[in-house]
Amino acid sequence: MTDMIEKGKGPTSTPEEREFELRAQIGSIWSGGRLFIGMYTFLLASEVFSYFYLRSSNNGMLWRLPHQHAPIAYGWAVFIAMSLTALLAMYGQRQLKKGSVVDFQVAGWTGVTTGLIALIVQIWQLTKLSFFPGSSGYASTYMGFVVMNIASIVIGTYWLETTLARSLRLRKELGGENPELSMDPMAQLFRANVASMAYFWGFLAIGGVLFTAMFYVM
Repeated sequence: MTDMIEKGKGPTSTPEEREFELRAQIGSIWSGGRLFIGMYTFLLASEVFSYFYLRSSNNGMLWRLPHQHAPIAYGWAVFIAMSLTALLAMYGQRQLKKGSVVDFQVAGWTGVTTGLIALIVQIWQLTKLSFFPGSSGYASTYMGFVVMNIASIVIGTYWLETTLARSLRLRKELGGENPELSMDPMAQLFRANVASMAYFWGFLAIGGVLFTAMFYVM
């Protein structure tokens, strides 16, 4: 690094160094998003392992009592709302890459709405259960799934909302037409964050298929 000093502004770096730092930041967002998904996978995998272990062992024939059925209609409603949110997040990110900021914002805010609907329905579903937590292996694993799913929806929807808020901030700070598409460092970091957010929602959608099959189909 250089030791150049601007009057009253402290040390500065060359354009090459600033470009390197920007690339490093973008790479960190990319890697951090994928590492977060990897760590989250272990959390979901523990739920899958518990489900199939208790189901296969069925100690005392207490895996699942005859009357224990999760509310199927609510479960499918949550799954559909989460799938729509994931599709909207990925569609918005794709449209942003094509240069359509309006499509990204419309898809994003619609996705926030469907995410909140999924969250409300998932919480409301707890009032409609026909069993108590811990009354069987199925009941225990189901409650674990619900808690993790609520956390997933909150994280994903919050992440989506913050990208939209950041888009509005870029418009205020950078000005001009569609500053989200510019080569300004803030805009480049914004697009990297949007890509990681969409990737996370795709991961949640895939996980939703598995858990919906486990608790509402099998």
